[in-house]
Amino acid sequence: MKTVRLNDGTIIPALGQGTWEMGEDPVKHDQELEALRYGIEHGMTLIDTAEMYGEGKAEQLVGEAIRGYDRSKLYLGSKVYPWNAGRDHIFTSCEQSLKRLGTDYLDLYLLHWRGDVPLRETVSCMEELVKKGLIHHWGVSNFDVSDMEDLMAAGGEGCVTDQVLYHLGSRGVEYDLVPWLKGHDMLTMSYSPLVRTVELRKRIVTHPAVKKVAADHHMTETQVMLAFLIHDPTVFAVPKASTIEHVKMNCAVLDVELSESEYALLSDVFPVPDHKVELDMF
Repeated sequence: MKTVRLNDGTIIPALGQGTWEMGEDPVKHDQELEALRYGIEHGMTLIDTAEMYGEGKAEQLVGEAIRGYDRSKLYLGSKVYPWNAGRDHIFTSCEQSLKRLGTDYLDLYLLHWRGDVPLRETVSCMEELVKKGLIHHWGVSNFDVSDMEDLMAAGGEGCVTDQVLYHLGSRGVEYDLVPWLKGHDMLTMSYSPLVRTVELRKRIVTHPAVKKVAADHHMTETQVMLAFLIHDPTVFAVPKASTIEHVKMNCAVLDVELSESEYALLSDVFPVPDHKVELDMF
């Protein structure tokens, strides 16, 4: 099973479970609950959520899903709103997330995006949460290189990852951000790895190169997209899957290894930009 290693040696699955827009529709509750539990039982023990997702409803769903499992074998991550990332609110936000999740600690706590709270203040609070044992690791989300440099200037050496929009059809982060993170011993965490834009997703999955790799590995084109991302041992991804069938497909990718020639083929048809581009996000 493919894994990634944090800078302190912690090993986590290269694919986890995203929960954006989950927990919001009561009709889908049982289906989403079963999907999360299936993922846990088949190696996708990394679960990513946020206080923003359904204003806590996704965290509540995750809390229900993990009940009864060995907490030490799970890697739970959540995110704090930018306006809650200062000393006045972050400790309450973290504690509320923990309560909704039904756990004593978060494995990973991310600043959801950069806001008006000074980074030095957020960094100080994150380190304090670590000392209190309320979180084990912390990171950021939607930070570009200039933001990461500002973070380092604010004492942010304890950051372990940057979660960004990143997939086969959006590789701008590989021009400068991914190399920067590698140079600072941080991982790249991909959200929306299967692409939300319908037209772009269709263009990717119908491309002959993607279809060829999929056929050679007896897998789907969307599985190829995930396999491409986690080919890099410093990249991990959290695709959302709200059905067991979708989770099964994602889980199977943990055992897929693309050859260097296959990776090069896909990289050639969906290349890294040859210039700096604005950080993709939504």
